[in-house]
Amino acid sequence: MRFSVLLVAFLTLWFLLLFYWLPPAKPNSFQDSQGNPSLSSALPHCKDNVFVYELPEKFNLDLLRHCQNLNVYTNMCPHVANGGLGQPLPNMGSNSWFATHQYTAEMIFHARMEKHHCRTRDPQKADLFYVPFYGGLHVSWKFREPNHAIRDALALELSDYIRKQPWWQRSNGMDHFLVVGRTAWDFMRSDGGVDYGANRLLLLPPVQNMSVLIVERNPWQGLNQHGIPYASYFHPSTMGEMLKWQERMLRIERPNLFSFIGAPRTGVKKAEIRDEILKQCGESTRCLLVNCGHGASKCHQPNEVLKVMTMSHFCLQPAGDMFTRRSTFDSLLAGCIPVFFSKHTAYSQYAWYLPANPNSYSVFIDGEKDADKRIEDHLVKIPIDKIEKMRKKIIHLIPSLTYMHPNSTSYGFQDAVDVAIAALSKHVESKLKS
Repeated sequence: MRFSVLLVAFLTLWFLLLFYWLPPAKPNSFQDSQGNPSLSSALPHCKDNVFVYELPEKFNLDLLRHCQNLNVYTNMCPHVANGGLGQPLPNMGSNSWFATHQYTAEMIFHARMEKHHCRTRDPQKADLFYVPFYGGLHVSWKFREPNHAIRDALALELSDYIRKQPWWQRSNGMDHFLVVGRTAWDFMRSDGGVDYGANRLLLLPPVQNMSVLIVERNPWQGLNQHGIPYASYFHPSTMGEMLKWQERMLRIERPNLFSFIGAPRTGVKKAEIRDEILKQCGESTRCLLVNCGHGASKCHQPNEVLKVMTMSHFCLQPAGDMFTRRSTFDSLLAGCIPVFFSKHTAYSQYAWYLPANPNSYSVFIDGEKDADKRIEDHLVKIPIDKIEKMRKKIIHLIPSLTYMHPNSTSYGFQDAVDVAIAALSKHVESKLKS
């Protein structure tokens, strides 16, 4: 009996001490005091204002029937499945993950717009007209076509088709837009210039009247081009899935100061710094290196890519064949602070998506002036509180950089497509008034 009384007294005292001494539990960092999302932007009010053209299938769906030939380097059939999301990744722990190819954003955008809350089927009500041409898949299919007339043929057909439509006449196409999942350089072949397998889609007069949403714009000539994110691997259907990932990225342990996933590039001036990065990262005990130049299969495994990035505070993002990298958006998804070596990898590209102040979410090391300086020495000087502030900023951005699953109809925040439609609406309205 006496033992029971003592036990009760001890448990009571332990509970009181626990209650008064422990700090209150931290609220969900992405919820307000009522449990509502606070860092993931709520869906904007949207009138039915986007008309989606039902193009002849030769401009989009027919191309998918040639999926084995759509890329000279890989069979695209697995990648164009599921509306461009690619194959599911069940080993990632939920059904929100897919092995998404870096060049299928045009397909995912189309699939999202088919069920988008801004879509109208009445062109008289529309403020924007979406032309769902799979131009990126087509240009990569004809990449090695020596006859320029054949290479350009489908782009010319699209140009002729769209300008004959009655709704084109309303503003001479200024309220029309394309989405292409490859870089601007693939569509701007100039006469007498070096032939990189490009066609002339973006140089056609009707297309220059339109807005073009593209994963890499031409910073010098692309006045009608607007950068959109490369598609990464995460395509959630609900706010809960997004919040869960954001919380995980905020709290995960990151034992490595920095990391690099990539291969050397020979004969590409803007990518020369890669050799120095590979050397410095390989020599540092604080860098996690995945060298893709030696047939490393991990470079093509989404779970391995994200594993490296989630274990790192900083992810190096040097230019390669192009200025931009899909890896930039993989690192942002992973809460890893990107380190850029060219302003055209992000700063001149994604004005609709990334903060105007680049120092709030990234580090810039001039690839021309500071190529011989130690990257580690630069990064180690950044205070931990600054790192945490930058990471929180990045994690706040994740929803707007993500392409939701196309079957999602109510998810509670703006994804990459929502951001594009809202920004494009303002842009076109301003252009028509000027």
